[in-house]
Amino acid sequence: MLRIWLRDESRGTERRAALVPEDARRLVAQGVHLTVEESSQRVFPAHAYADAGCAIAPQGSWATHCPATDIVLGLKELPDEPSDLVHRHIFFGHAYKGQPEAPRLLRRFQAGGGTLLDLEHLLGADGRRIVAFGYWAGYAGASLAVLQHRDELTVPLISSSSEELRTRLVTGRRGDGVTAVVIGAHGRSGRGACEALAAAGIEPTRWGSDDTQDLDRETLLAHDILVNTIGCDRPVPPFLTKADLDNERRRLSVIADVTCDVGCGLNTFPVYDRVTDWDNPVERLREGPKPLGIIAIDNLPSLVPAEASRAFSADLWPLLLSLREGSEVWDRCQRAFRHALASLGGRG
Repeated sequence: MLRIWLRDESRGTERRAALVPEDARRLVAQGVHLTVEESSQRVFPAHAYADAGCAIAPQGSWATHCPATDIVLGLKELPDEPSDLVHRHIFFGHAYKGQPEAPRLLRRFQAGGGTLLDLEHLLGADGRRIVAFGYWAGYAGASLAVLQHRDELTVPLISSSSEELRTRLVTGRRGDGVTAVVIGAHGRSGRGACEALAAAGIEPTRWGSDDTQDLDRETLLAHDILVNTIGCDRPVPPFLTKADLDNERRRLSVIADVTCDVGCGLNTFPVYDRVTDWDNPVERLREGPKPLGIIAIDNLPSLVPAEASRAFSADLWPLLLSLREGSEVWDRCQRAFRHALASLGGRG
């Protein structure tokens, strides 16, 4: 029997769920045993999962009570304990691009003999991601950029619904002639960014990957808002450098880097060195008469947790069911993990 344990998220601002109650019910009906931890922050209450036929466990109990044969499902980073990870885990590990924390996480799996099935590397045969929060990440990132440009961004950030966020975009101060550019405009994340900008009355310049081949940095700097939704799988020349920010013709006042590849060699915006968060969403890159800030929050879709979770879960639950028989999708995921372990010089 396939057994999955949906854990609570350790990050205080993370209100999403990898699996929503409606899709949990579908899995239970297919004979999957689901355990769901109680949570003080998840947007979906525990009783909704109980009504769907799930067993309910105390918050954070996976580390001590989850059978070793169960698959532990989550979204964002694990707590620091236990140090040795024995289960199969499914979550966004962000561990294969040379991120600073990657070796530590991988060594925890190496020490416990567990496996990371990284959602970031759940790929189809064409190399494209099968499940992602892309649309809502782009929508939320562009929304925050608009609010920052209007000087209407309130902190700390709080989660809401997409309708509430859209209302803020529609009814807020509408500056004439505000311009924006979206890099990666034709992908899921880029489409979300473009729709948020359109709600704010801004028709963005839409760049695809081809537009970054012979990069026109002057054009980027000539916009008020820049939203980057392209993540690279190989090093490329930076889209902007620190020297570019001092260009006297710069109009740009806010960057939303949805990809947040900071800290690794694939960062296309090496103008900042740490992610921002809900308490401090904007890092000031330049002050004075032409200020410039960057927004680089790595859980943007949690600003609209219900909508983002439902869209993600709808794509994920059929793939979870395929774990029972095995599939090439999960095999690719496991091979990526083993390759990452081998890069540490350990077993895999």
